[in-house]
Amino acid sequence: APHSKKMTSAPAMATTALSDPEALSGEGGTKQPLSLLERARDNLSFRSAWSELNGAMGDLGTYIPIVLSLALSRHLDLGTTLIFTGIYNAVTGLVYGVPMPVQPMKAIAATALSDPSFDIPEIMAAGILTAAFVLLLGVTRLMKLVYWLVPLPVVRGIQLAQGLNFAMAAVKYIRYEQDLGKGKSAVGKLRPWAGLDGLVLAIAAVCFIVLVNGAGQDHVQGAQEEEDGEGNNSRSSGGWRSWRRRWASAIPSAVIVFVLGVVFAIIRHPAALRELRAGPSRMRVVHISREAWKQGFIKGAVPQIPLSVLNSVVAVCKLTRELFPEKEASATSVSVTMGAMNLVGCWFGAMPCCHGAGGLAGQYKFGGRSGACVAALGGLKLALGLVLGSSVLRVLASFPVGLLGVLLLFAGVELAIAARDMSSKAEAFVMLVCTAVSLVGSSAALGFLCGMVAHGLLLLRAWTVSSISSLMLLRNDLSSLAFLSCSSSSGHTTLLSASLMSIACLPCLPFLLSTTGEGDDRSMAPASDSANKTVGTLLPPLDIRGPLMTGGDASTGAQPSLAPALCLLSETPSMLLFSGKLLKSVRALRSAPS
Repeated sequence: APHSKKMTSAPAMATTALSDPEALSGEGGTKQPLSLLERARDNLSFRSAWSELNGAMGDLGTYIPIVLSLALSRHLDLGTTLIFTGIYNAVTGLVYGVPMPVQPMKAIAATALSDPSFDIPEIMAAGILTAAFVLLLGVTRLMKLVYWLVPLPVVRGIQLAQGLNFAMAAVKYIRYEQDLGKGKSAVGKLRPWAGLDGLVLAIAAVCFIVLVNGAGQDHVQGAQEEEDGEGNNSRSSGGWRSWRRRWASAIPSAVIVFVLGVVFAIIRHPAALRELRAGPSRMRVVHISREAWKQGFIKGAVPQIPLSVLNSVVAVCKLTRELFPEKEASATSVSVTMGAMNLVGCWFGAMPCCHGAGGLAGQYKFGGRSGACVAALGGLKLALGLVLGSSVLRVLASFPVGLLGVLLLFAGVELAIAARDMSSKAEAFVMLVCTAVSLVGSSAALGFLCGMVAHGLLLLRAWTVSSISSLMLLRNDLSSLAFLSCSSSSGHTTLLSASLMSIACLPCLPFLLSTTGEGDDRSMAPASDSANKTVGTLLPPLDIRGPLMTGGDASTGAQPSLAPALCLLSETPSMLLFSGKLLKSVRALRSAPS
């Protein structure tokens, strides 16, 4: 393989947000930047020819049903769509060096299949408006802010909901006969057991893929096994693992399933071969009326924009950073490529497309590890579009839908598995709230909103508990100071100066304690137990410059916080009340006989 470096382990997923690759691209300083030609060669190099070709098939379970449904029901130009999506695939593989998918915009497709008045002009208008909005966010770098603000549990909730949606749709493809022209299952019509598109064929394909690919290989585990295999080539165990990996990668399970489906499609409809015509489809500029712009925005762009921002940009960037830590796919660049490709292709009638976390997970599941995976898929689409054009529709329309459901099932499961890294109950809670609302409401935007609200409430609760604990700790320390100051010769001066210093630090104390970790192990003992301690032990020096003055710790990835300002506002009444009680205590000490 041309790549000699090993994949490093992904960063811990317990934090609420990941660092933007744009902010990390300049760190390290040890790796020399590659030239443009070297980078292109590196991004398009095959790590394993069969594995990359096999991975290219992992996205077809989503692509083919949607495109075929729109071509049959709305007369979408399949040849033009194949040409433009092939170019999109080649460009994304060249730019990113990872199996970055190109998928139809699902919300726009769902509207077109359910609303007869939503035709080609409305579809293209919705795609252009969505692309313009995403491109604007990318060019102004506002998408980077969105990427930074969205916490990881919310992203995982969106991914889990999308993966389960794919898996449930795949089960419907396998179990029920489909009417792709209407984009839905035939009501109450179960798929027969036998036949070239029967249940037996689909179940056999599922078993075959599980036997070859298993449950999938985690990238960290795969890198460790590769290192172990290279270090133990002389041992039988290392040789067995190396042979097993080569055997599994040498059987392109998804390619075999897809080729088998094409053969069965020709057998089911032999006349489709005689309907093939050489040459590409004639491209025409789509005329979009003012009413089409209006309907495209209201019915198509409005529901598509939240899905594109969350699943096609934020979720894709974070999943890419998890699967390929050594590669860069920033939110800004993904927004620009997604917007630019639709602003060109939609004017000529190509289906509006976006990137998708489900397609990335599916291609990774079947072996895609570099940009050559999607570049090979793009070459296949481009060749079909230029050589056969829209006439290939007859052959693909006879493709066994059950086999497409099998490919879609594994893509959905692989995407849902990404949610396994939630390390705390609070993170899992936010993720499941987001997933449940997204699934029941059929809206990623609604699930995102509920997930953000749940995440904010949990943060508010944690901050409140930390603030109360810090205030109780301060009260105990001041009681101890009062006891010590009474026994000194200058007790009144010591007590008054310590009181003023403590009151001045009170607004920032909860934030400082929660950031630096001070006070976590300190005892809540009464004042009598603390009287034997020294003032230096009771009030250790706190470094307020780092997190408080700079707004974050670059070494740990801590994000800036509004906690100091919030503490200042919320603790003002408590400070006044506490100051009054403290002055009363001072007067009582002065009037005491001893």
